Amino acid sequence: MEIQKVGVIGAGQMGNGIAHVMALAGYDVVLNDVSQQALDAALSLIHKNMARQASKGKISEDDVQAALARIVPSLTLADVGATDLVIEAATERETVKQAIFEDLQPHLKPHTILTSNTSSISITRLASRTDRPERFMGFHFMNPVPVMQLVELIRGIATDEPTFKACQDVVARLGKTSASAEDFPAFIVNRILMPMINEAVYTLYEGVGSVKSIDESMKLGANHPMGPLELADFIGLDTCLAIMNVLHDGLADTKYRPCPLLTKYVEAGWLGRKTQRGFYDYRGETPVPTR
Repeated sequence: MEIQKVGVIGAGQMGNGIAHVMALAGYDVVLNDVSQQALDAALSLIHKNMARQASKGKISEDDVQAALARIVPSLTLADVGATDLVIEAATERETVKQAIFEDLQPHLKPHTILTSNTSSISITRLASRTDRPERFMGFHFMNPVPVMQLVELIRGIATDEPTFKACQDVVARLGKTSASAEDFPAFIVNRILMPMINEAVYTLYEGVGSVKSIDESMKLGANHPMGPLELADFIGLDTCLAIMNVLHDGLADTKYRPCPLLTKYVEAGWLGRKTQRGFYDYRGETPVPTR
């Protein structure tokens, strides 16, 4: 099946990035959210990011205008149901994702492929709540979507080969690289990345090092482009905690226990860059460590 029209559910950090790359690749995009304010903010950010790409000569101004014209904002799931491929990019909470797929189901075309951009939740379990588990899979983009080259493709137990191949072809058309992952908690990237971040938080919690010394050590001693605590702020501490909870619950191993300090930051509402405070305070001209 040739995919021509893509529905993206969720206009936040991941959803607007997915809509951005899909539109630039020539797909018609329906960008859905429950909030008009979120849609307006997403379209403004997409325009800004495309303009930045054009200023660097990566795309032309004509490319920008054509891509923007392909994105249609929508507040109703019925509009999303008329697409060939749906990518759910809502918050990393299983109950929210399940409710979205259940509400979407009556509006779907028979051939529509359903996917989730989840970074950790069971694809098999999400698929089981739909009428098409064979046409359901994980489609996990990395953040920021326009920059990062990898897309994890995760098959559930029932996902058929044509569905996997169709999604693989979409990734290729985007100019990105796909990696096939098994349906285990957190898949590949976050199975490795999140415990590292969690261990960095434990290192801070136990007083082994300060925020600055931990991040500087990993950047200069391990050649990481960004320190683990800085990266956690970029991802969102609530997302990091949610993934660690999925790992801890799904694999039943104490090595995945979320650090109490990570939980404390989330309970305080200090979620990182999106709330202006996390392991760093972003309210001034330059970020300042909060511990």
